[in-house]
Amino acid sequence: MKIGCPKEIKPQEYRVGLTPHAAAEAVQHGHEVIVETGAGDGAGFADKEYTDVGATIADTAAEVFDAADLIVKVKEPQAVERKMLRKGQVLFTYLHLAPDPEQTKDLMESGATCIAYETVTSAQGGLPLLAPMSEVAGKLAPQMGAWALQKANGGMGVLMGGVPGVFPARVVVIGGGAVGTHAARVAAGMGANVAVLDRSLPRLRQLDDLFGDQFKTVYANPALTAELVKEADMIIGAVLVPGAAAPKLVKREQLATMKPGAVLVDVAIDQGGCFETSKPTTHADPIYEVDGIIHYCVANMPGAVPRTSTLALGNATQPFLMALASKGWKQALRDDPHLANGLNVHDGQITCAPVGEALDLPVTPLDDVLNG
Repeated sequence: MKIGCPKEIKPQEYRVGLTPHAAAEAVQHGHEVIVETGAGDGAGFADKEYTDVGATIADTAAEVFDAADLIVKVKEPQAVERKMLRKGQVLFTYLHLAPDPEQTKDLMESGATCIAYETVTSAQGGLPLLAPMSEVAGKLAPQMGAWALQKANGGMGVLMGGVPGVFPARVVVIGGGAVGTHAARVAAGMGANVAVLDRSLPRLRQLDDLFGDQFKTVYANPALTAELVKEADMIIGAVLVPGAAAPKLVKREQLATMKPGAVLVDVAIDQGGCFETSKPTTHADPIYEVDGIIHYCVANMPGAVPRTSTLALGNATQPFLMALASKGWKQALRDDPHLANGLNVHDGQITCAPVGEALDLPVTPLDDVLNG
């Protein structure tokens, strides 16, 4: 199979969908690999590292899209890239379609087969291709929030760990999954007073057993969440409903109850955000203010540390990529129901129920696609 890796063009996105090690494995298995020139530069991988393992360097993205049977990326295809997709081509990347009707429409019209990293599952019930980026984003969230808390950036001027005689920052993490856990660990490590909210008592017990008194665990309900929102210096939104739009857990009217200069960090922004006032931002212009509250809503947070992120993502995607290339997408999905859960769009049809529900579009059952 011809595997193509274009350069990411989303603003300030420096990750790359294919590492030289992954390219080497693909070539060793008899596949042809075509990489756009400069695709790996942001993550520290030169073109020569790809050619040294047998990959071909293309001058433009158009050449990659024209030649490849399978396109591997990191972020969702931008409008210009979606125009280059074609019927029968396979796209393997993050998509986050639920809050993005325009992208969904373009992918349906392209006729391509689109497999989303974020809805591939595991036998343990996890999301193995989302997990590494969730870990990175979770660890980054308190760091970015601490920067936003600085007075020069619009925040209230609170130091995360405080100093002797002065209380540390109060950080509320909404969601106890991979993002929330890593965010809480880092925030606590910075010396903050941290509470993690979740609606799963088993998960809260697990966090308490694992981390003891590093941070507090709290059962989430609207009334208690509202109380903690009032007291927080920073709130990190870390709630995920796989494939679906994120629930809005902090409403616009609640901002008036918060401390002026408090910070909201919305790690769920790729899925529409879990604060009502959230809107996507970029690393070039990451924060904005609403009703005196600072919002940090960068939609590709792991892109700030592209070397770490690319290596972590590549470790997770490589086995699935090799299965798709070696077996063909349909047989690979038949053989692996967890990879099959990643199929979001095929030949103009939505195949992921949460996406269809979020966008009010009909959903074609996965079995009909795989057995048709």
